Order: sequence, then C-alpha cells, then structure tokens
Amino acid sequence: MIKDNEHITNFSKYSFLLTELIKRDISGKYKDSTLGLFWSFLNPLLSMIVLTMVFSQFFGGSIPNFPVYLLSGKLVFDLFANATTGAMDSIKGNSEIIKKIYVPKYMFAVGIVCSEFINFLISLIVLIAVMLVTGAPFFWSLLYSPIPLFFLLVLTMGVGLILATATTFFTDIKYLYGVLTMLLSFMTPLFYPIEMIPEQYLFLFKINPLYAAVKCFRDIVLAGTFPEMKFFLYLVVASIVALAIGIYVFNKYQDEFILNI
Repeated sequence: MIKDNEHITNFSKYSFLLTELIKRDISGKYKDSTLGLFWSFLNPLLSMIVLTMVFSQFFGGSIPNFPVYLLSGKLVFDLFANATTGAMDSIKGNSEIIKKIYVPKYMFAVGIVCSEFINFLISLIVLIAVMLVTGAPFFWSLLYSPIPLFFLLVLTMGVGLILATATTFFTDIKYLYGVLTMLLSFMTPLFYPIEMIPEQYLFLFKINPLYAAVKCFRDIVLAGTFPEMKFFLYLVVASIVALAIGIYVFNKYQDEFILNI
C-alpha cells in the first residue's frame, strides 16, 4: 500500500512534465510540414479514400457503408500502431534528459501514447464527417464509445511500456515490430469482413485483442448497439493484463536503462 501511495504521489508531482511532453509530441509530429496539425485530418481521410477505391471493388457489396466500416477500424488500429511504435523509442529518444536529471522514466512512454490518443480524438472528426457524407445513421449507442476506447488506451499503454523496455536493450526490435504491425493489420479485419476467414483459422483472428477493440467500436458506430459482451470482456481482460505486465516489466528494468542509452 505504501509503495502504491509513493507511485501516486510521484505521478502527481511530475504531472506537469507529462503535460509538457504531450504538447511537445503533438506540436513536433508535423513540425516541419506546411499543413501542420491539419495532417491529423488529412492522413486518415486520404487513406480511407485510397483504400475505399481499391477494396470496395472486392468487399463493398458485402459490407454496408464500406467507407465508415473501413475508417472506423483503421482509426482504432492506427492509434495502437502509432502509439506503440512511438513508445519504443521513448527512452533512447530522451536519453539526454534521463542522463542529466531525475524524472520518472515511464512519463516519456506515457506521454507519447497520450499524444497519439489526442491525435486519434482529433481524427474522429473525419469519421463524423464521412458518416454525414455517406448518410450513416447516428445511434444513441455512440454515447458508449468512450468505454471501449478507454480500454484500447489501457491496452496500448501496456504494450507501449513493454516495447519501451525491450527496445532499450534490444534496438533491433523496432525493425521487427514494423513487420509485426503489418501482420496485425491483416489479422485485424480493417477492409474485409471476418466472415470470409475459413472456420479453422478464425480463432487466430479472435485472439487478437485489436480485433476485439475494432469489433467493439464498430458495434457502437455501425450496428448501434453496446459491444458484443464476449469481445468487450476479452478487450477488458487483455488490456488490464497488458498494462499489469507493462508496469511490472518497466519497473523491474528501468534502473538498468542508463547503462543502455
């Protein structure tokens, strides 16, 4: 209990740092671009247009309102992929600060995940615009959307802490992770219906917590219902387990970071 109180006190003491890190990451993401933060709108919109043009020819007939189906899944996946990829370099990328002064090291990984989550929230404006243009209905179930998005954030935070720890010791992980995220994108039905997967391979997709996150979000946005309970509970459990492992691993090895940066 004492240790938990110390962590809470420490977090409160350095909460200003987290705020500054989030501001830095958001402003620095498109620092050298002419359009700046506008890319948070333009990136998902352009991706959706291109992917819709390509894949709607194959799957558009079997998926109602394909643009919303595609964008709702891609936004969720991109949040996870961008945040965890950014968290990987959070320790080495801030090595000069870590070497000079004491700050809670987890703040750097948490800051990147939070800044990507804010970018995700901004990108939801694009989803709303696409829903309006395509005539998609706005269900009361949208009020439920913060619930699965919260657990998606928890899942992303946990995986981000694990990757931040691992990459500090093994730099090659960040190159392998690019391949893994590409594989995950195909194992998370973003542009095709899950029904097309043969029954014997279906379990491989359903054990992917990102599929559960996408499914829950789509249930709310497209089906107008609370997420299917088995997928929602799986997302909750997976996110809590990921965060618990992430905190444990990060706390166990953070004192050795200074020797590897």
